[in-house]
Amino acid sequence: MARTANKNIQAKLVLLGDMGAGKTSLVLRFVTGKFLEYQESTIGAAFFTQVLSLNEATIKFDIWDTAGQERYHSLAPMYYRGAAAAVVVYDITSMDSFVRAKKWVFELQRQANPTLVMFLAGNKADLEEKRKVGSEEGEQYAKENGLVFLETSAKTAQNVNELFYEIAKKLAKASPSRQTGIKLHTRSQESSRRLFCCSV
Repeated sequence: MARTANKNIQAKLVLLGDMGAGKTSLVLRFVTGKFLEYQESTIGAAFFTQVLSLNEATIKFDIWDTAGQERYHSLAPMYYRGAAAAVVVYDITSMDSFVRAKKWVFELQRQANPTLVMFLAGNKADLEEKRKVGSEEGEQYAKENGLVFLETSAKTAQNVNELFYEIAKKLAKASPSRQTGIKLHTRSQESSRRLFCCSV
């Protein structure tokens, strides 16, 4: 069966965005399936793990949910350094939050891993009547910057699992299969040892 070729991938995933954008609520909805109406602000960062099984791979996410307050900004590189994927989250009811998200994207483009898989999530899609950032605006910005865009709602669970499954699919696609490079080592150890052992 196809399962024998299944890859196991451990991936560091970081969530960045303004305070109150709903980063923690998104992660908790994904990891626990629950939503808390009043979520305390994250201090520094919170860590979660979750495993997703796809047909082609099993992804173990190490998720770093970073604090949105400005005073913790200097800690962010510690969390996104070495990350395989990042989700930049903004609140669709706050233009300031969207502007801040753009700054995060710019910082990641300059300083993060060049192969970083980046997603832009417009959260709180359940608050349509309070919307300040149009979905076309988010989509256009994402397209211009090579990001994958989704609007989510941690409250109603809209697109939350889809967000993490899309990340997992991209990581599985980007991860080389174990067969890569095997042919480089076909010479036996004994014969390679002979090449170096007897030079005068």
